[in-house]
Amino acid sequence: MTRPFGQNYAFVVAGGIFLALLVTAGLRAAPGVMMVPLEQAFGWSRASISFAAGLGIFLYGLTGPFAGALMQSFGVRRTVVCALILMSLSTGLSALMSQPWQFVATWGVLAGIGSGSVAMVMGATVVNRWFVARRGLMLGLLSASTATGTLIFLPAMAAIATGPGWQTLVLTIAVITGVMAPILFFLLPEHPQDIGLVPYGAEPGTPAQPTAKAADTLNNAFGALVRAARKPTFWYLFGAFFVCGLTTNGLVGVHMIAFCADHGLPEVQAAGVLALMGIFDLIGTTASGWLTDRYDPRKLLFVYYALRGLSLIALPFLDFDVLSLTMFAVFYGLDWIATVPPTVKLATEAFGERDGPIVFGWIAAGHQLGAATAAISAGLLRAAEGRYLEAFVIAGLTALAAAAASLLIQRPASATPAPQP
Repeated sequence: MTRPFGQNYAFVVAGGIFLALLVTAGLRAAPGVMMVPLEQAFGWSRASISFAAGLGIFLYGLTGPFAGALMQSFGVRRTVVCALILMSLSTGLSALMSQPWQFVATWGVLAGIGSGSVAMVMGATVVNRWFVARRGLMLGLLSASTATGTLIFLPAMAAIATGPGWQTLVLTIAVITGVMAPILFFLLPEHPQDIGLVPYGAEPGTPAQPTAKAADTLNNAFGALVRAARKPTFWYLFGAFFVCGLTTNGLVGVHMIAFCADHGLPEVQAAGVLALMGIFDLIGTTASGWLTDRYDPRKLLFVYYALRGLSLIALPFLDFDVLSLTMFAVFYGLDWIATVPPTVKLATEAFGERDGPIVFGWIAAGHQLGAATAAISAGLLRAAEGRYLEAFVIAGLTALAAAAASLLIQRPASATPAPQP
């Protein structure tokens, strides 16, 4: 089946993936919006709500490497469509919940597994299949969608949760994720060669990547991990990405609205601050992809983590007025997930075109493990100390440590700069 636009159809595929990542990230952000409404509706503790959010984030990351391997055998399109259907069903069922364990089951377990299959690993897999030129730029754009979706929908979700109610919010999310399933089924061929094309920027006649057998899914996932674990580069990237998750969607994504509420800022206004971060994240992460095509990714990671750490340490000491929060949102938003393009490039250089996306799945699992750690521990610290000061300062110090670790990564001798016009 041929498609319009010729080789440029790769950008249509990227657009469909961008939308799927955007919607999925919005789903992952919803527990942060629902924290206060669920406290008020059921009297659940912030620690128990944070546990469900943290479990969902953890499974979101843990699913990544298996989803990356599954996409090689079961197919990207079928994996993504099934994941979207699972997310739609699980979030829809949560409208009937009345006990904390039901929130854990629907938003923690089922939505965590479903959303983990539509995550950064999918973006890396699709970019590697459909692009030879502009890989860094496209990966930056797709990576930005994960954070942008997390943040940009927050004001609307907060308005729904505090207006019509949290049940209306979860049903809205269920409908949107359900609608995305047929859209992706139609837009996403498995390989460019399936529709008579080659990857964007590739020479005519480039062969498609071989499809693995379904029985090899687990072997691919764990085999890539075993091979990668022998190299220090894997552990540097895993540790740094653990900190990346800890300092972004685990801490700021889950607790920023509640943190602002502690300072008297209304929930919808606090969500607006996060949405502003999402807008500037789209700019910052796309720019990071452009920079990754041109400069040493290790030095980029050093700058990103160092600036993020300093901003998190400063945040608790701001006045939490409109000016200071706007300045923080712009500065922090530009750096929110700018770490993804250089991390993917370093993983691909170290582990190859085939293992690279799967290994990045394990690295991304570290990201979500860090996010889950922050989501749960910040909730516990808030419950114990009555404030978030310690949580943000500790997170900032870990980011400074990740900045230093990034400079220790060794690149292959063949990894020489190849500037693109």
